[in-house]
Amino acid sequence: MSSDNISDVLGELKSSNSDEAALMCSWPEFRKVVTSRRSVRVFEAKPVPEEVLQNAIDMALIAPTSSNLQQAEFYWVRSSDNKSKLVKYCLGQPAAATAAELIVVVARRDTWRANAADVLKQMKEAGAPKGVIKYYEKIVPIAYNGGPLGILNLVKRLFFNVRGLFAVTPREPKSKADMRVWAHKSAALAAENFMLAIRAQGFDSCPMEGHDSLRVRSLLGLPSSAEINMVISVGKRASGGIYGPRLRLPRSKFVFEI
Repeated sequence: MSSDNISDVLGELKSSNSDEAALMCSWPEFRKVVTSRRSVRVFEAKPVPEEVLQNAIDMALIAPTSSNLQQAEFYWVRSSDNKSKLVKYCLGQPAAATAAELIVVVARRDTWRANAADVLKQMKEAGAPKGVIKYYEKIVPIAYNGGPLGILNLVKRLFFNVRGLFAVTPREPKSKADMRVWAHKSAALAAENFMLAIRAQGFDSCPMEGHDSLRVRSLLGLPSSAEINMVISVGKRASGGIYGPRLRLPRSKFVFEI
């Protein structure tokens, strides 16, 4: 597929926009949810209603996702035996050991084909604009397919680097590493939706990167191509469950206007 064809498809995609009214939202309430979300390290020995978890998962599943390919999966570890193992695999840290519930967020770089086929099927059934259909039929297979032994990634790297000398060009993904980044970005967005939804319902969470990812993946029965994005503990905040005030470096260190 030539670069002109790609531009044509993207052009059609732009013209396929549909109207959806934006709901009025409360800034004070949103700010309260975001600023009151803390990484809670110790929870009370109280259960969390199932509805709270189900609501939060529903919110996670509507987070932004690249090309709508929905790379994030959520594993709610509910059996006492598996929870005990997961706590051990999270190094026994209090945030895991005292949690009422544990959720594992998984990034999948390997499910894009199946998900793209499902999305395309739904798009066609819904009578989606031609530009949208063409995007999934023509752009997606090129963008995310690395080919046998990564051969197509080499071709894409050469093609996009040459094209980029003369025109604005999308550079990624063109490697296995790019696909990992791609999947983890969407998984992290979904995880944040989940944690904010937990906080909005009066409970708390802690995202944990301190875990044995190989053992966690084995516990979940996942293939090597699936990667653990984070483990999230959920519960009711205990007194002293936050390790000090929120610490942030100066805003000027991270925010720039050019």
